[in-house]
Amino acid sequence: MTTNPADVSDFPQIRAIVRANGTGEVVIAGNSRPIIAADETALRRESMTVIAAQANVLNRPVRVYTEGPEGDGELIVHPDGNIQEVATEAKNRRRRPESPASSTTKPRGTENDAPAPIFTPAGSAPTSTERPVERQDHTMTPSTLISSVPTSRAVPQGATGTSSAPAPAPVAEPVEDAPMRRSLKDTSFLVSEPVMEPATRGWRGAMTRLGFRMAPSAEELAERDDIRVVSQHWPGPRLIAVVNRKGGANKTPTVVMLSAILARYSGASTCAWDNNESQGTLGWRTEKGAHDRSVLDLIDSSQQLLSPETNAAEIAKFVHHQTVDKFDVLRSDEDEEGDHEVTAEEVDIAHQVLTRYYRLIVMDSGNTARAANWRRMIHHTNQLVVPVTAVEDRAEAARLTLQTLISRGGHDAELARNAVVIVSESTDAKRSMSGDALKRAKQEARRIADGFEPYVRSVVRIPYDPALVNGPIRYEALRPETQRAWLAAAAAVATGF
Repeated sequence: MTTNPADVSDFPQIRAIVRANGTGEVVIAGNSRPIIAADETALRRESMTVIAAQANVLNRPVRVYTEGPEGDGELIVHPDGNIQEVATEAKNRRRRPESPASSTTKPRGTENDAPAPIFTPAGSAPTSTERPVERQDHTMTPSTLISSVPTSRAVPQGATGTSSAPAPAPVAEPVEDAPMRRSLKDTSFLVSEPVMEPATRGWRGAMTRLGFRMAPSAEELAERDDIRVVSQHWPGPRLIAVVNRKGGANKTPTVVMLSAILARYSGASTCAWDNNESQGTLGWRTEKGAHDRSVLDLIDSSQQLLSPETNAAEIAKFVHHQTVDKFDVLRSDEDEEGDHEVTAEEVDIAHQVLTRYYRLIVMDSGNTARAANWRRMIHHTNQLVVPVTAVEDRAEAARLTLQTLISRGGHDAELARNAVVIVSESTDAKRSMSGDALKRAKQEARRIADGFEPYVRSVVRIPYDPALVNGPIRYEALRPETQRAWLAAAAAVATGF
């Protein structure tokens, strides 16, 4: 990457100093940072690392003036660490013109003031008495160039003072360039890096609470980054479809955990929708509200819910709020005597209603990829999630689900290629498993995760947790390591928004 040095701002002023005694410092806007390294090469490398970080904060190249035992110089340092040396010509072009007083006292005859050659016919000596144009260090403007050219010929030898030829015009002194003012758009006083919060986890966090401010560990920084990702707000509603054509693949726990984490951290209105074509189990694993309404009741009342006169609180008549995890659940039809199957048109209606009241929708699904409601759900999906347990038939069903979507092409294939696969180690028998059996279960989960890695955008592994096996699912009931794994999974999903 090469940048025109004249386009790089001098602000903030940065100096990189390397001394003969093996010490150095980087001075940014008057603030000095000592540099310590084993040798001069490492000293220079560490200095450039600090300056590149400053360029990255400013999101533009910065100008650096270097001072060292071998002399001074000037560099352009880019945010990616690329270093560009400023040539002598570029430095001269940027040099401010001297004041008139200094220019009149400057001695002539120096190298920079050497006269321009006078070209004459071959074999003859130059006879002109004109004063040669002096070469200047700065670039001459058109007006300067015109004023420095003689406007008459010299008087020939032997001519009397009564000659009608005009006297030679005096040579005008070069006009200095006026200093160029930079635009305020190219200047910023915000050059400080953000102050990092001290550690809050582990022994570092304990030391911070005792009054010894400690920097966070790499693990805590990664967790903060995941929290930042899931806490973002995005323009327009987003729909996540959780799919696997095999039952028992952990679809419903995945829907609950993603809904809980995204609702908790982002504060976005979130609805978990059971899109099973007949009866689903999402209502069994979540809190029940003070009514028995389901998606069929919402569809029947869609005209009222979409009316401009209807307020946002009316949706509470049809969804079941999760009081701790802060999201709502739209249940599937649970009528044991009913035989209604949700159609594609009904999915469109429910989607239109829910996107009016919610920013985020997480959809549970049935096991039939050919069903009309399943295919219509995919049509509305922004991010695909494929859960799988560490069992061969569940993994094979997940592979076939992705393969089906890829074969359909277009939007379906794009969803499959950017899917997030979540591999859970959970199994009902794990409480009674021996140490060797637990080790084999982890190895199988790793093997399945590695198998999906080349074909999707992201793969996340979830450890076994008894709180996910039976009964209503609560985020706070999970072990800390399980909460952390689900946070990473939610961050991988939100990255696709």
